[in-house]
Amino acid sequence: MGSVVRRPVAGVVAAVLFVEALGLAFVNWFLGVVVDRQDMSLAGLDPHTMSVSSKAAGVVFGLYFALCALAALLVAVRDRAPSGFWRVLLVTAAVVHALLGAFAIGLLGWGAFACMMLVLGLILLTLMTYDRPARTAEPGDSDAPKTPGSGGTEAVAP
Repeated sequence: MGSVVRRPVAGVVAAVLFVEALGLAFVNWFLGVVVDRQDMSLAGLDPHTMSVSSKAAGVVFGLYFALCALAALLVAVRDRAPSGFWRVLLVTAAVVHALLGAFAIGLLGWGAFACMMLVLGLILLTLMTYDRPARTAEPGDSDAPKTPGSGGTEAVAP
């Protein structure tokens, strides 16, 4: 697949992950504000603690997905596969989306599941389209596997 197709996919993944980061941070922050204003306890927990925890989770997950979006953006700009930390970050984002999709079926329905699987597919497409091409064997390469008819040693039946 040429860079004509790969760059837009990685750019779309970056945009989707950035919007998801903002949305997730906003929802968690909003839930924190709601819990704070309701001033209600859940199983004896302090409402202020729940509010702060929700806001902190929103910030942490928002930064995580923003960092994942940065990884996808770097893939699009550089037009080459992510390596090291950035590749691991995109793989963890794929795993998180798979788990969120599994939870989304029961909690939010099939539409949310489809959205999570769409994002998962885009992340996997980014990771796989930039995968290193398979090494082709040169005619004089001694490491190349020998196949029957290629000049290698063949077993001859007696």
